[in-house]
Amino acid sequence: MSKPEEGRAPGANLDRRRFLAGSVVASTAIIISGSALIHQGEAWGLETKSLRPETMKTLVKVARDIYPHDHLPDKYYAIAVKDYDVKAAKDPAVKNLIEGGVALVDRLAKARHGVPYAEIGWEEPRIAILREIETDPFFQTIRSGLIVGLYNQKEVWPFFGYEGESASKGGYINRGFNDLAWL
Repeated sequence: MSKPEEGRAPGANLDRRRFLAGSVVASTAIIISGSALIHQGEAWGLETKSLRPETMKTLVKVARDIYPHDHLPDKYYAIAVKDYDVKAAKDPAVKNLIEGGVALVDRLAKARHGVPYAEIGWEEPRIAILREIETDPFFQTIRSGLIVGLYNQKEVWPFFGYEGESASKGGYINRGFNDLAWL
C-alpha cells in the first residue's frame, strides 16, 4: 500500500478493492432468494410457505423494533416470527392480518421516508411508525406472540443470564440465590 499523502489520514488511500471488501463486510443483511430469507452475516436461512419472503423480512425488523436486544442475532427473531407463516398457511384470516399489517407499515414508511419499513436505516423512525399502529390488531398480534415466540427459545436464555427452570434441580435457594453478598 502506498504512503499516505501529506495532510490525509492513514487509510485514506484505500484502493477500490479494499474499499469494496470493507463495504461488503459492513453491509451484511437479510436478503430474499426465491421463497427464503437468507442472512449473509449470520449464516442462516428461513424458508417461507405461506407469507411472502418480503413480509417475513419486515416481520423480523418489526420484531426487533418491538423487543430490541442488540446482543441477540436476527436468527432468533426469525424463528419467533416463523410461527406466523405456519399459522397463515392454516388460516386465511391470519394470512390477511399479517400481509395487511406489513402492507400498512410499508405504506406508512414509504409515505414518510420513501422506502419500505425494513429499509429504514434508523430505529427511531421505525418506532414512530409502530407507535402510530400500536392499537391495530396486527401490532397487538405480533407483540403478544413475540413474548412466547422470542423468550421461550432456550437458545436465547443465556443471552439474558437465565439458566432455565430450577424446581427440578432443588430450587433457586441452593443454586446461587443465596450468594448475594450485599443483602
